[in-house]
Amino acid sequence: MEQLDCRGLACPQPVIRSRDAVTGGARALEVLVDNEPARENVRRFFEGRGFCVAANQEGPDCWRISATADGEAPAPQQTPQAAPAAEGNSRTLVLITTETIGRGDDVLGGKLMGNFLGTLPELGSRLWRIVLINGGVKLASCPGPALDALKKLEAEGVSVLVCGTCLAHFGLLEAKAVGDTSNMLDIVTSLDLAGKVIRP
Repeated sequence: MEQLDCRGLACPQPVIRSRDAVTGGARALEVLVDNEPARENVRRFFEGRGFCVAANQEGPDCWRISATADGEAPAPQQTPQAAPAAEGNSRTLVLITTETIGRGDDVLGGKLMGNFLGTLPELGSRLWRIVLINGGVKLASCPGPALDALKKLEAEGVSVLVCGTCLAHFGLLEAKAVGDTSNMLDIVTSLDLAGKVIRP
C-alpha cells in the first residue's frame, strides 16, 4: 500500500498528490493529513473515483485516510460534481467572497446578499455552481435568508462548493449547513470549466 505523508502541506496539495498517485496507477493508498479540511477533501476525492475509503483520527492533528480501489480501474479524473455542459458552454458559476454585497452598511449588504441568492433561480438551468470562499463561507454556516436560499438552490440541483481552508479559519467547519467542503483545486477547475463567472 502506497503511503503519502501530506502533513504540513497547504490546500490543495494533499488532493493533488493523491490525484497524481491515482493517475500513476496506485490502487491502495494511505494518506496522512493534519487538518479536517484536508481530511474531508482527500476523502471526497477518493470516493468520487470509486474507492472504498476509511478515515481515522490518530491524534489531535493527524488523520489517516485509507483508500482502496473497488476491484475496477479508478474512474478517469474529472472535477467532482461537474455537470455536463448544456448547449455549448452555458454553465454559469457564481463566486462569492464575502457575506455582504457592497460597502457602506453591513446590515443592508446582508439583506442585499439574501436577495441576490434568492433571485439566482431566475438564471434557470444555466446556473451550475456557487463557490463560497473567504468571508463568503459564513453564508453556508449562519442561519438566515442567505442560508435558506443556498439550501433551496442546492435542493434544486445547483452545486455549492465551500472552501474548507476558509471554514477552518473562521472556526465554522462544524457549523456548515449546506454545500460540499472543497479545496482550491476544485475551485480553480470549476472556474476554468464555467462558461461565465458572476461575482457580486
